[in-house]
Amino acid sequence: MEAILAVLTDQPVIICNGFPSREAFKLADRPTHFYMIGSMGVAPAIALGVALSKPNKKVVVFDGDGNVLMGMGTLATVGALKPPNFVHVVFDNEVYGSTGNQPTLSRIVRLEQVAKAAGYVNVEQVREREDLVYEFKDMLAKDGPSFLLVKVTEQAEDVDRVLLEPPEVTQRFKKAIESP
Repeated sequence: MEAILAVLTDQPVIICNGFPSREAFKLADRPTHFYMIGSMGVAPAIALGVALSKPNKKVVVFDGDGNVLMGMGTLATVGALKPPNFVHVVFDNEVYGSTGNQPTLSRIVRLEQVAKAAGYVNVEQVREREDLVYEFKDMLAKDGPSFLLVKVTEQAEDVDRVLLEPPEVTQRFKKAIESP
């Protein structure tokens, strides 16, 4: 996540609940970050709304395998609507890391294949940091929707909770992205 955050500037980033939001908040809190707090599986749906309403901005989603599995219908909606400014990054550790590392089904359900079948235009899977940065930069430059599956270990950073209340996250995010 740190490698991708270093590439980003002012793009809206919607980050799924749990450890991904907590880690992004610790590494690089920005007003353009929308942290999901307590709602699982809906980050890409929110990002889709932002991408459709802000067609001149590249919109990025940080998601987890458990979140994607919980909201699979959104993949089909994104694939059908084909927003060219949509980049979906999924950190796949094959467990529900925020609740005790229970296994997800991503070992069996190949999320990158599901995204491709749903209609995502650019789909890649990476394991190494160099490949991650290369593919992410490439997806930022291309029309999408794009789906980048990042295989990661189940180790989680020791991070505190997001120190903003949901209404505060919402208001500062809306203000940060209000220009076209």
